[in-house]
Amino acid sequence: MDLLFLGTSAGVPTKARNVSATAVIEASGSHWYLVDCGEGTQHQLLHTPLSIRDLRGVFITHVHGDHCFGLPGLLASAGMSGRSEPLDLVLPAALHDWVRLSLAASDTFLPFELRLLAVEEMTKWSSDMLEVSTVQLSHRVPSVGYVFTELNPEPRLDVQRLDVEGIPRGPLWGELAKGHAVEHAGLVLHGRDYLRASRPARRVIVCGDNDSPELLAKVAKDVDVLVHEATFTQAIVERSGVTFGHSTAAAVAQFAEAAGVRNLVLTHFSARYQRDPRRSPCIEDVHREALAHYSGHLTLAQDLQRYHIGRDGCLVPMACGTQH
Repeated sequence: MDLLFLGTSAGVPTKARNVSATAVIEASGSHWYLVDCGEGTQHQLLHTPLSIRDLRGVFITHVHGDHCFGLPGLLASAGMSGRSEPLDLVLPAALHDWVRLSLAASDTFLPFELRLLAVEEMTKWSSDMLEVSTVQLSHRVPSVGYVFTELNPEPRLDVQRLDVEGIPRGPLWGELAKGHAVEHAGLVLHGRDYLRASRPARRVIVCGDNDSPELLAKVAKDVDVLVHEATFTQAIVERSGVTFGHSTAAAVAQFAEAAGVRNLVLTHFSARYQRDPRRSPCIEDVHREALAHYSGHLTLAQDLQRYHIGRDGCLVPMACGTQH
């Protein structure tokens, strides 16, 4: 799986960062999934190789506008792009009527089926490539994290089973390798039953806003990548005395270290953190604070940057325009 960040700012956009949106891309590179959809997400997509027609599902973490105000425009553009495949939209039940009203009031016609699913009622969602589950977080409003787990990654034929069952090599094996169903000796054989994963499944957690990283303790075990907000540094919180339901870089890093998280990606930075290290506070403050508590592979997400889990298990940035 790859990650492509479409927005990494908290609350409001900046000149360098848009508000929350993260693309999770299948290992095949063919399809992708969107976690959160802040205002302007569809504009960010124009600077990437991702197509709305290849979008398999949208997952909204909570009701705050910087995580969902881009939905009506994205859906309208999906319709105008010629999308015809149904689209699942997993989001808080409180947003369902808002989505319907936005489309109805703007006289927006969608030439595809839009399936609104309440995150409160979802236990697991799956495609043929990924399974998605949720973990409850702590914020000023209900918020969740989404756990993406690969299904049967890079499948290969179970040659031993085929030989044991006496299925002759040749065209039948070729069709089963493609996942197709075939007939043999009066029986229907399904490709999915003869394919086995060739490597361990990767797991990625993309969180919504959360002031209690320890809530991830159970699901973070053996996770490949944890994407978590680090809205503030500890110094800012101590000075202001409030967190507004968000985490500091120190709190997230301490949790990730204790949980043994291999790759920690921080995102959702307060607009006060400048890019220029000569100005204070700056984004390097977030980086230094996290490094003081975490010894794993640390990444501060950047807008429009794509990251890939390398063969060594580390998340690495990819050159612009490249795909795995």
